[in-house]
Amino acid sequence: FPPGTKGTCLDCLARRPLWYQRRVRVLIGADPVLSIDRGLRSTYMAHVYDFYKPDLNSEYPRVNGKLSIQCFLKALDITYKGYKSKVKSREQRNVDISYFDFMTFHSPYCKLVQKSFARICYQDCLSSSTTADEELEKFRHVSVEDSYTNRDLEKCFMGRSKASFEAKTVPSLLVPRNVGNMYTATLYSCIASLFVSKSPDELVGRKIGAFSYGSGLAASMFSFTVTDNIDKLGHFCEQLKYLSGYLNQRIKVAPEDFEMLMKEREKNHHLPNRTPSYPASRLSQAPITSSTWTRNTGE
Repeated sequence: FPPGTKGTCLDCLARRPLWYQRRVRVLIGADPVLSIDRGLRSTYMAHVYDFYKPDLNSEYPRVNGKLSIQCFLKALDITYKGYKSKVKSREQRNVDISYFDFMTFHSPYCKLVQKSFARICYQDCLSSSTTADEELEKFRHVSVEDSYTNRDLEKCFMGRSKASFEAKTVPSLLVPRNVGNMYTATLYSCIASLFVSKSPDELVGRKIGAFSYGSGLAASMFSFTVTDNIDKLGHFCEQLKYLSGYLNQRIKVAPEDFEMLMKEREKNHHLPNRTPSYPASRLSQAPITSSTWTRNTGE
């Protein structure tokens, strides 16, 4: 991990590339490049044990993927409806996906982001009084609970929304596609990705939708408006170009080597008084190294 970040891993080999890095720094001040649209935030909370369940006897947590996705999509539904209601009250206009120039999401993995975008389009379909498209119309009467697991519905709306998804959301996935889930920082990595992937001319004055989610759970939908000051925006985009360079500096590890490292972690779990075997020379910009790890006895 880069300096200052924390990480964990999952026991399923297919999930192991989803390393979690958690850090975001936000500078708040007058006349910003990115202004939050005040009074439009919609928040939903529920008491549910939906994802990360620590197991102190194991290197790995216990997870429930199906429940996690259902909670995520339910929170998206509720916060999107709340956001639309607030816009309707303040601006006297109806909201659908076209209201946003770009749409960003909390990104555990990018496939869920595409499903989430399709889910918003499904909600837009339900909000319309009618549609001439028979394929879409047949999903209007699917129950809410069934809709979260209806594969035909999901496939249909992912297909129908693909072009819009690629225009409004894919540019925000530069960092998530390369790094994986970053917990709290992941939504803001998407916003940063937009300013790397798009030119100032494509961003100036635009509205960016944002869906934030945390297991447990708490979720919010809100939006930002990009400044109309093209010079300030251009300087801001220039300052973020370092992101691409950092991504290109990463060390590639073969799957076999990665699996060996994971087995080493398993072997050393809760093991006191050990010597790290990973070469410090391969740690990116690491300011601190340790020759031995010892148990803290409190003495």
